[in-house]
Amino acid sequence: MRFLGGLAAAAAVLGAVALRVTSCAPTPRPAPTAPTVPTQPYRPPPLAGPAPVTADCAEGPADAARLNAASLRTLPWAPFGRPETGWEIYSPLIAHEIASGCAPDTPAFAHALAAWQGRQGLVADGLMSAATFERMNNVLELRRPFVQLSARNICPAAPDEASLAQAAPAEGYSGKPIRLRPAALAAYRQMAAAARAAVPEAAADPRALTIFSGFRTPDADTARCLAEGNCDGVVRANCSAHRTGLAVDLHVGQAPGFGPDSSADPNRLYISRTPLYRWMAANAGRFGFLPYPFEPWHWEWTGQAP
Repeated sequence: MRFLGGLAAAAAVLGAVALRVTSCAPTPRPAPTAPTVPTQPYRPPPLAGPAPVTADCAEGPADAARLNAASLRTLPWAPFGRPETGWEIYSPLIAHEIASGCAPDTPAFAHALAAWQGRQGLVADGLMSAATFERMNNVLELRRPFVQLSARNICPAAPDEASLAQAAPAEGYSGKPIRLRPAALAAYRQMAAAARAAVPEAAADPRALTIFSGFRTPDADTARCLAEGNCDGVVRANCSAHRTGLAVDLHVGQAPGFGPDSSADPNRLYISRTPLYRWMAANAGRFGFLPYPFEPWHWEWTGQAP
Protein backbone atom coordinates (compact mmCIF):
# COMPACT_ATOMS: atom_id res chain seq x y z
CA MET A 1 0.00 0.00 0.00
CA ARG A 2 1.22 3.51 -0.63
CA PHE A 3 1.12 5.51 2.58
CA LEU A 4 -1.47 8.33 7.09
CA GLY A 5 -8.74 20.67 15.27
CA GLY A 6 -6.44 21.14 17.98
CA LEU A 7 -7.77 17.92 19.47
CA ALA A 8 -5.47 15.59 21.38
CA ALA A 9 -6.56 12.65 19.22
CA ALA A 10 -5.77 14.59 16.08
CA ALA A 11 -2.33 15.43 17.43
CA ALA A 12 -1.69 11.76 18.13
CA VAL A 13 -2.63 10.80 14.60
CA LEU A 14 -0.49 13.52 13.07
CA GLY A 15 2.42 12.36 15.22
CA ALA A 16 1.97 8.84 13.92
CA VAL A 17 1.81 10.12 10.37
CA ALA A 18 5.05 12.02 10.88
CA LEU A 19 6.66 8.82 12.15
CA ARG A 20 5.57 6.96 9.04
CA VAL A 21 6.62 9.73 6.66
CA THR A 22 10.22 9.29 7.83
CA SER A 23 10.02 5.52 8.16
CA CYS A 24 12.54 4.69 5.43
CA ALA A 25 15.78 4.36 7.21
CA PRO A 26 17.44 7.04 9.20
CA THR A 27 14.73 7.35 11.89
CA PRO A 28 14.35 4.03 13.74
CA ARG A 29 10.87 2.89 14.77
CA PRO A 30 10.18 1.70 18.30
CA ALA A 31 10.01 -2.07 18.58
CA PRO A 32 6.49 -3.32 17.75
CA THR A 33 4.34 -3.86 20.80
CA ALA A 34 1.64 -6.50 20.93
CA PRO A 35 -1.79 -4.89 21.28
CA THR A 36 -3.71 -5.62 24.44
CA VAL A 37 -6.48 -8.18 24.13
CA PRO A 38 -9.83 -6.37 24.19
CA THR A 39 -12.27 -7.32 26.92
CA GLN A 40 -15.23 -6.85 24.56
CA PRO A 41 -15.72 -8.21 21.04
CA TYR A 42 -14.48 -5.84 18.36
CA ARG A 43 -17.20 -3.78 16.67
CA PRO A 44 -16.61 -1.61 13.61
CA PRO A 45 -17.42 2.07 14.24
CA PRO A 46 -20.61 3.66 12.88
CA LEU A 47 -20.49 5.58 9.63
CA ALA A 48 -22.29 8.69 8.46
CA GLY A 49 -25.48 7.98 6.55
CA PRO A 50 -25.54 8.49 2.78
CA ALA A 51 -28.87 10.35 2.60
CA PRO A 52 -28.71 13.95 1.35
CA VAL A 53 -29.53 16.71 3.81
CA THR A 54 -31.95 18.28 1.35
CA ALA A 55 -33.48 16.96 -1.83
CA ASP A 56 -33.05 20.35 -3.53
CA CYS A 57 -29.37 20.92 -4.23
CA ALA A 58 -30.02 24.63 -4.81
CA GLU A 59 -31.02 25.20 -1.18
CA GLY A 60 -28.25 26.54 1.02
CA PRO A 61 -25.61 29.28 1.24
CA ALA A 62 -24.99 30.45 -2.33
CA ASP A 63 -21.84 32.41 -1.50
CA ALA A 64 -20.20 29.38 0.11
CA ALA A 65 -21.20 27.28 -2.89
CA ARG A 66 -19.52 29.72 -5.27
CA LEU A 67 -16.31 29.68 -3.25
CA ASN A 68 -16.36 25.88 -3.07
CA ALA A 69 -16.87 25.72 -6.83
CA ALA A 70 -13.82 27.94 -7.30
CA SER A 71 -11.56 26.01 -4.90
CA LEU A 72 -12.68 22.55 -6.03
CA ARG A 73 -10.00 22.47 -8.74
CA THR A 74 -7.73 25.34 -7.65
CA LEU A 75 -7.09 25.06 -3.88
CA PRO A 76 -3.30 24.95 -3.30
CA TRP A 77 -2.58 22.65 -0.37
CA ALA A 78 -0.73 19.54 0.80
CA PRO A 79 -3.19 17.39 2.76
CA PHE A 80 -0.90 14.35 2.71
CA GLY A 81 2.44 16.11 2.79
CA ARG A 82 2.93 16.75 -0.91
CA PRO A 83 1.55 19.66 -2.95
CA GLU A 84 -1.84 19.18 -4.60
CA THR A 85 -4.26 21.45 -6.45
CA GLY A 86 -7.96 21.19 -5.71
CA TRP A 87 -9.98 18.85 -3.51
CA GLU A 88 -12.13 17.13 -6.12
CA ILE A 89 -10.30 13.83 -5.58
CA TYR A 90 -11.67 13.68 -2.05
CA SER A 91 -15.15 15.00 -2.78
CA PRO A 92 -16.92 11.59 -2.90
CA LEU A 93 -15.65 10.72 0.58
CA ILE A 94 -16.45 14.21 1.85
CA ALA A 95 -19.99 14.02 0.46
CA HIS A 96 -20.59 10.71 2.20
CA GLU A 97 -19.14 11.96 5.48
CA ILE A 98 -21.38 15.04 5.55
CA ALA A 99 -24.38 13.03 4.30
CA SER A 100 -24.92 15.03 1.12
CA GLY A 101 -26.12 13.60 -2.16
CA CYS A 102 -25.44 16.87 -3.99
CA ALA A 103 -22.44 17.96 -6.05
CA PRO A 104 -19.61 19.71 -4.19
CA ASP A 105 -20.26 23.05 -5.90
CA THR A 106 -23.90 23.29 -4.82
CA PRO A 107 -25.53 25.27 -1.98
CA ALA A 108 -26.93 22.09 -0.44
CA PHE A 109 -23.43 20.60 -0.22
CA ALA A 110 -22.23 23.77 1.52
CA HIS A 111 -25.22 23.54 3.88
CA ALA A 112 -24.38 19.95 4.79
CA LEU A 113 -20.71 20.83 5.22
CA ALA A 114 -21.60 23.71 7.54
CA ALA A 115 -23.71 21.36 9.65
CA TRP A 116 -20.77 18.92 9.90
CA GLN A 117 -18.38 21.75 10.80
CA GLY A 118 -20.73 22.86 13.55
CA ARG A 119 -20.85 19.35 15.01
CA GLN A 120 -17.05 19.33 15.04
CA GLY A 121 -16.75 22.67 16.78
CA LEU A 122 -15.38 24.40 13.68
CA VAL A 123 -16.54 27.66 12.12
CA ALA A 124 -19.72 26.59 10.31
CA ASP A 125 -19.14 28.54 7.11
CA GLY A 126 -19.78 25.71 4.64
CA LEU A 127 -16.38 26.22 3.00
CA MET A 128 -14.04 23.37 2.23
CA SER A 129 -10.59 24.41 3.45
CA ALA A 130 -7.34 22.76 4.42
CA ALA A 131 -8.28 23.09 8.11
CA THR A 132 -11.71 21.53 7.61
CA PHE A 133 -10.28 18.65 5.61
CA GLU A 134 -7.56 18.08 8.20
CA ARG A 135 -10.24 17.56 10.85
CA MET A 136 -12.29 15.37 8.52
CA ASN A 137 -9.29 13.28 7.55
CA ASN A 138 -8.48 12.72 11.22
CA VAL A 139 -12.05 11.54 11.76
CA LEU A 140 -11.85 9.21 8.76
CA GLU A 141 -8.42 7.85 9.62
CA LEU A 142 -9.20 7.17 13.28
CA ARG A 143 -12.05 4.89 12.27
CA ARG A 144 -9.50 2.46 10.86
CA PRO A 145 -8.28 0.06 13.58
CA PHE A 146 -4.85 -0.07 11.94
CA VAL A 147 -4.48 3.70 12.34
CA GLN A 148 -5.66 3.50 15.94
CA LEU A 149 -2.73 1.18 16.59
CA SER A 150 -0.35 3.37 14.58
CA ALA A 151 -1.32 6.36 16.72
CA ARG A 152 -0.01 4.36 19.70
CA ASN A 153 3.21 3.39 17.87
CA ILE A 154 1.99 -0.19 17.55
CA CYS A 155 2.75 -2.10 14.37
CA PRO A 156 0.54 -5.21 14.48
CA ALA A 157 2.09 -8.61 13.96
CA ALA A 158 1.21 -10.52 10.81
CA PRO A 159 -1.23 -13.43 11.15
CA ASP A 160 -0.14 -17.03 10.82
CA GLU A 161 0.09 -17.50 7.06
CA ALA A 162 -1.49 -20.95 7.37
CA SER A 163 -4.66 -19.23 8.59
CA LEU A 164 -5.07 -17.12 5.45
CA ALA A 165 -7.56 -17.91 2.70
CA GLN A 166 -6.65 -17.98 -1.00
CA ALA A 167 -8.75 -15.87 -3.34
CA ALA A 168 -9.99 -17.43 -6.56
CA PRO A 169 -7.80 -16.75 -9.62
CA ALA A 170 -10.53 -14.54 -11.14
CA GLU A 171 -10.53 -12.38 -7.98
CA GLY A 172 -6.87 -11.44 -8.40
CA TYR A 173 -5.90 -8.70 -10.84
CA SER A 174 -4.64 -10.46 -13.98
CA GLY A 175 -4.90 -13.73 -12.05
CA LYS A 176 -2.46 -12.61 -9.35
CA PRO A 177 -2.47 -14.92 -6.28
CA ILE A 178 -4.10 -13.11 -3.36
CA ARG A 179 -4.39 -14.14 0.29
CA LEU A 180 -6.57 -12.56 2.99
CA ARG A 181 -8.02 -13.46 6.33
CA PRO A 182 -11.04 -15.69 5.63
CA ALA A 183 -13.66 -13.31 7.04
CA ALA A 184 -12.19 -10.37 5.11
CA LEU A 185 -12.28 -12.38 1.88
CA ALA A 186 -15.92 -13.31 2.51
CA ALA A 187 -16.82 -9.65 3.12
CA TYR A 188 -14.97 -8.62 -0.03
CA ARG A 189 -16.98 -11.11 -2.09
CA GLN A 190 -20.26 -9.77 -0.72
CA MET A 191 -19.22 -6.19 -1.50
CA ALA A 192 -17.98 -7.04 -5.00
CA ALA A 193 -21.23 -8.82 -5.84
CA ALA A 194 -23.30 -5.86 -4.59
CA ALA A 195 -21.16 -3.39 -6.55
CA ARG A 196 -21.48 -5.32 -9.80
CA ALA A 197 -25.22 -5.53 -9.31
CA ALA A 198 -25.48 -1.78 -8.75
CA VAL A 199 -22.89 -0.35 -11.15
CA PRO A 200 -23.26 -1.39 -14.82
CA GLU A 201 -19.69 -0.28 -15.62
CA ALA A 202 -18.36 -2.65 -12.95
CA ALA A 203 -20.44 -5.54 -14.22
CA ALA A 204 -19.11 -4.99 -17.75
CA ASP A 205 -15.42 -4.78 -16.81
CA PRO A 206 -13.82 -8.08 -15.71
CA ARG A 207 -11.02 -6.11 -14.02
CA ALA A 208 -13.42 -4.19 -11.78
CA LEU A 209 -12.82 -4.87 -8.08
CA THR A 210 -10.16 -7.48 -8.75
CA ILE A 211 -7.48 -7.39 -6.04
CA PHE A 212 -3.95 -6.42 -6.96
CA SER A 213 -2.63 -6.51 -3.40
CA GLY A 214 -3.86 -8.33 -0.30
CA PHE A 215 -1.71 -9.83 2.43
CA ARG A 216 1.96 -8.93 2.18
CA THR A 217 4.60 -10.30 4.51
CA PRO A 218 6.37 -7.63 6.57
CA ASP A 219 9.79 -8.74 5.31
CA ALA A 220 8.75 -8.54 1.66
CA ASP A 221 7.09 -5.16 2.19
CA THR A 222 10.17 -3.71 3.89
CA ALA A 223 12.51 -5.07 1.21
CA ARG A 224 10.39 -3.59 -1.58
CA CYS A 225 10.08 -0.31 0.28
CA LEU A 226 13.85 -0.01 0.66
CA ALA A 227 14.61 -1.24 -2.86
CA GLU A 228 12.30 1.35 -4.42
CA GLY A 229 13.51 4.10 -2.10
CA ASN A 230 10.01 5.42 -1.47
CA CYS A 231 9.40 4.73 2.22
CA ASP A 232 7.86 8.16 2.69
CA GLY A 233 4.76 7.11 4.61
CA VAL A 234 2.48 8.42 1.84
CA VAL A 235 3.55 6.35 -1.16
CA ARG A 236 4.84 3.38 0.85
CA ALA A 237 5.34 2.65 4.53
CA ASN A 238 7.51 0.19 6.41
CA CYS A 239 4.57 -0.81 8.60
CA SER A 240 1.80 -1.37 6.07
CA ALA A 241 -1.80 -2.34 6.74
CA HIS A 242 -1.31 -5.13 4.21
CA ARG A 243 0.60 -7.10 6.84
CA THR A 244 -2.71 -7.64 8.68
CA GLY A 245 -4.43 -9.62 5.93
CA LEU A 246 -7.37 -7.20 6.24
CA ALA A 247 -6.36 -4.63 3.59
CA VAL A 248 -7.04 -4.81 -0.14
CA ASP A 249 -5.96 -2.75 -3.12
CA LEU A 250 -8.79 -2.96 -5.66
CA HIS A 251 -9.06 -2.10 -9.32
CA VAL A 252 -11.60 0.73 -9.36
CA GLY A 253 -10.33 2.31 -12.56
CA GLN A 254 -7.18 3.76 -14.07
CA ALA A 255 -6.43 6.77 -16.23
CA PRO A 256 -4.99 6.12 -19.71
CA GLY A 257 -1.24 5.67 -19.42
CA PHE A 258 -1.32 4.93 -15.68
CA GLY A 259 -1.49 1.77 -13.62
CA PRO A 260 -4.44 1.11 -11.26
CA ASP A 261 -2.26 1.98 -8.26
CA SER A 262 -0.43 5.02 -9.60
CA SER A 263 -0.41 7.74 -6.96
CA ALA A 264 -0.05 10.45 -9.62
CA ASP A 265 -2.74 13.07 -9.16
CA PRO A 266 -4.25 12.65 -12.67
CA ASN A 267 -4.79 8.96 -11.98
CA ARG A 268 -6.27 9.48 -8.53
CA LEU A 269 -8.58 12.15 -9.91
CA TYR A 270 -9.69 9.88 -12.76
CA ILE A 271 -10.48 7.07 -10.32
CA SER A 272 -12.41 9.40 -8.02
CA ARG A 273 -14.71 10.28 -10.91
CA THR A 274 -15.61 6.69 -11.81
CA PRO A 275 -19.10 5.41 -10.93
CA LEU A 276 -17.52 2.42 -9.19
CA TYR A 277 -15.41 4.53 -6.84
CA ARG A 278 -18.36 6.77 -6.04
CA TRP A 279 -20.39 3.67 -5.21
CA MET A 280 -17.55 2.45 -3.00
CA ALA A 281 -17.31 5.78 -1.17
CA ALA A 282 -21.01 5.62 -0.35
CA ASN A 283 -21.45 1.88 0.24
CA ALA A 284 -18.23 0.09 1.18
CA GLY A 285 -18.83 0.86 4.86
CA ARG A 286 -21.96 -1.31 4.77
CA PHE A 287 -19.63 -4.28 4.25
CA GLY A 288 -17.09 -3.18 6.85
CA PHE A 289 -14.54 -1.61 4.48
CA LEU A 290 -13.08 1.82 5.19
CA PRO A 291 -10.91 3.92 2.86
CA TYR A 292 -7.46 5.41 2.97
CA PRO A 293 -8.39 8.78 1.43
CA PHE A 294 -5.09 9.34 -0.40
CA GLU A 295 -5.44 6.07 -2.31
CA PRO A 296 -8.85 5.48 -3.89
CA TRP A 297 -7.94 1.83 -4.45
CA HIS A 298 -7.01 1.00 -0.82
CA TRP A 299 -9.66 -0.32 1.59
CA GLU A 300 -9.40 -1.98 5.00
CA TRP A 301 -11.89 -4.40 6.48
CA THR A 302 -12.90 -3.42 10.02
CA GLY A 303 -14.89 -6.49 11.02
CA GLN A 304 -11.85 -7.99 12.75
CA ALA A 305 -9.17 -6.32 14.85
CA PRO A 306 -5.65 -6.27 13.29
